[in-house]
Amino acid sequence: MSDEPDAPEPVDEGAFGIDAFSLDDRLRLFHFAAAEKRHEYLWLLRAFDRGRANYQVLLHASDAVGLLERLTADHPAAGAVGDDVQPLLDALADWQILDRSYDGTRAANLAEYRNRHYVYQFTQAGYRAYRAVEDVLGARLEDAQLSRLVFPDILGDLHALAEANAAGDAEEVYRKLGRLDSVLNEMAQRAARFYLMLGDLARTNDTRPEVFLAHKDTLLGHMREFTAELGRYAPLLAEAVEKAAATGVERMIEYAAEADERLFRSPAERLADWRHRWDGIVHWFAEREHSETERLQDATVTAIRSVLALLRRVTEARRGGVSRESQLRHLAQWFTSCESDEDAHALFQAVFGLGAPRHIAVPYADPEQIPGRTSWWEAEPVELARTLVQSGRTPALHGPGRIERNDDRRARLRAEQLKEQAERRNAANTLASDGVYGRTLDEPETRALLALLDVALAARVPASRSVTAASGSAHGVRLTLIPAEGSTTVDTVRGRLHLDGLRLEVTG
Repeated sequence: MSDEPDAPEPVDEGAFGIDAFSLDDRLRLFHFAAAEKRHEYLWLLRAFDRGRANYQVLLHASDAVGLLERLTADHPAAGAVGDDVQPLLDALADWQILDRSYDGTRAANLAEYRNRHYVYQFTQAGYRAYRAVEDVLGARLEDAQLSRLVFPDILGDLHALAEANAAGDAEEVYRKLGRLDSVLNEMAQRAARFYLMLGDLARTNDTRPEVFLAHKDTLLGHMREFTAELGRYAPLLAEAVEKAAATGVERMIEYAAEADERLFRSPAERLADWRHRWDGIVHWFAEREHSETERLQDATVTAIRSVLALLRRVTEARRGGVSRESQLRHLAQWFTSCESDEDAHALFQAVFGLGAPRHIAVPYADPEQIPGRTSWWEAEPVELARTLVQSGRTPALHGPGRIERNDDRRARLRAEQLKEQAERRNAANTLASDGVYGRTLDEPETRALLALLDVALAARVPASRSVTAASGSAHGVRLTLIPAEGSTTVDTVRGRLHLDGLRLEVTG
């Protein structure tokens, strides 16, 4: 028998590192938003929020009533809470939105002191829950846009980060890294809200096509400008991240953690947090394959195609001048205009055709024996399966058919795809090793050069930016456009490529 004490049982933690008890406690913070008196709870918490803004943290019940009276002057709905706020305060304290403590300073005698006057204030988690509800209530769901003007700021911050790290300025490194992290998070949230808005627009175009038609030009122009800016700045941002990393990533993370003033984080936790933020920046811009900027650009191009398809559907529906809604409205008007029940039944039979004996798609043994227009009141009954009568399903005589996967064709297509990728990679490496001048490029090398040239030309900024060179990367190599005297010529199997005032340099 071992003398060692029993090890404590491990706590079952969820995917977010929160045990079940803490999870239940935090979810209880939102009970006020679904309670029967949710409007009264909301206005009472707004009174506490106004007191917090005026540095009045601890509130007695009478103080809360006074703040509600001042709120009523601007918002009459706040007066619905009334003067009896004590039950509301107790409920909010039970849900741990408010913290309840005793205040003996208000007691004028021993009897009042024994009554234990309560004072209330927001708990830290309770205030966050209240702000989350207010953010949802105050959000304008239609205000969703992609942020294209942020790219120059990100590029400037990356250059400043590299300079600050090289100079050993820890506070500037901390500020720039923190700003980059917050800007990227905001851009990701903006993009997510924008694509959700597009999904809602696509689902509501049948009932409100005028909403889409009124803003289609602005919407398409907004997405195209964002795509152009993203494609132009992506190589520049990737190059800026590489330059910042060249100054020393570990030193940069140590500088940021050193200037971090979060009191309740250990030095190791601060280092891990800032390393995670830097990895996020690298994932956004400098990943060789499937960076976040490439995914965002692909999603935007897909959204443009979806919007154009939606425009085509709405335009075709409007061109005909007839929609399902207008058809049903006209049909309803015809029914109300019928002079007798017989006329209404005849109209119903002509429109829906449910009086025919074959309306449930079950034919006779001899389909030519009874015409299809004969009413089921006059025709012979049709034999129906018991499963069709009881459950509405036709009897299944056999199982589902075998799915033809055609594995040979899939393997052949995959092999061809891998072969093309290897060919493009080898051609790019040949361009980097042998150069592009003094020889004739073959077809794979020509395709690789044109792809690199397309990326590099898209990354060039306007002349007012005073940038003398541009570059683009793909397949693990980089093409740089260098200003040169006169013109240069590249010989390819497709012909000669003349570049006026530019010289090409391909590096690995």
